[in-house]
Amino acid sequence: MNDGNLQQYDVIIIGAGIAGASAGYFLSESRRVVVLEREDQPGYHSTGRSAALFTETYGNASTRALTTGARPFFESPPNGFADVPLLSPRGLLFVGRADQQEALDRQYEEVSRLSREVRRISAAECLAICPVLRAGYVAGALAEPDCMDIDVASLHQGYLKGLRANGGRVVTDAEVRGLEAAPGGGWVADTKAGRFVAPILINAAGAWADVMAELAGLAPLGLVPKRRTAILVEPPGGTDSAAWPMVVDADEELYFKPDAGKLLLSPADETPSPPCDAQPEELDVAIAIDRLEKMTSLAGLRPSHTWAGLRTFAPDKTLIAGFEPGLDGFFWLAGQGGYGIQTSPSMGRIAAAIIGGEDFPPDLGALGLDRDILGVERLRR
Repeated sequence: MNDGNLQQYDVIIIGAGIAGASAGYFLSESRRVVVLEREDQPGYHSTGRSAALFTETYGNASTRALTTGARPFFESPPNGFADVPLLSPRGLLFVGRADQQEALDRQYEEVSRLSREVRRISAAECLAICPVLRAGYVAGALAEPDCMDIDVASLHQGYLKGLRANGGRVVTDAEVRGLEAAPGGGWVADTKAGRFVAPILINAAGAWADVMAELAGLAPLGLVPKRRTAILVEPPGGTDSAAWPMVVDADEELYFKPDAGKLLLSPADETPSPPCDAQPEELDVAIAIDRLEKMTSLAGLRPSHTWAGLRTFAPDKTLIAGFEPGLDGFFWLAGQGGYGIQTSPSMGRIAAAIIGGEDFPPDLGALGLDRDILGVERLRR
């Protein structure tokens, strides 16, 4: 590693996306925290490229519990955390063709146990809620009216602002080039911005989390980054889409939602990718627009903006929060898999509790969560 003075902290966090920012926010209440970000701004990758939806029926059982546990924070954040509400009404429709009704039945059987608000609706009701849907395409749907939009920018900035107010620090342009055990315990991170040492190192590097583990001399967990494409299109003139819900195909091969006067859509692709600054493929953009035009009466759409992000999954699709077994001070906070925004209040609290040697948050435990479900041991067997 390079020579230079070590900058000392209680906790080093690698990654200033939503995972690292939320953990830093809660940890900084009692510890000196530094967050190291490889880019020139926090949230450049997956956090800044999210569809930003809050739904308690999305993901596996542990993800749904984490989301439910996060709702109180979203609805009543601490004073001064954000200048605007973090949640706003949106609603969600899972729509299906005649040949997709069995898929809708299965979806309803599962999600109706999680939300009493979810109900089956007819094609006519679908068109009343979202009149752009094509009558000959949609045969029925599930409606989830309590689904909400998340103001991701306000949430992310609230975490970072709170961290800094607590004396924490965010260092950008600080790509980690080396990690090694510190004499006497803890970790040294060698970065473009200097060298940092702390008893605790949190690996919240998103798509690069396995890369960071290998820098530390650890075997990777088998995390898989997957590319997700997003497109903004301009709806036809005179179209008022502001009150439309998010619409998702029953087989989850397309979704679209209003976004600041435009429509945001995605083919819901999950293409494995190495860690990188993900870019959209022209074919995925064309597929999304073609699917939208088949589902709706919209035609002749042209993208005004396209982008892609990486959603990184653990092998079992469950989020990870826990220390590396048998290795002091190396903490994993990874594998958010597209659920990181809506689960961040829960995951940040869990990370702070485990690192602080405290009891698992009882409200989250009451939802069926514990250290074993989220811990690393399950992936090291």
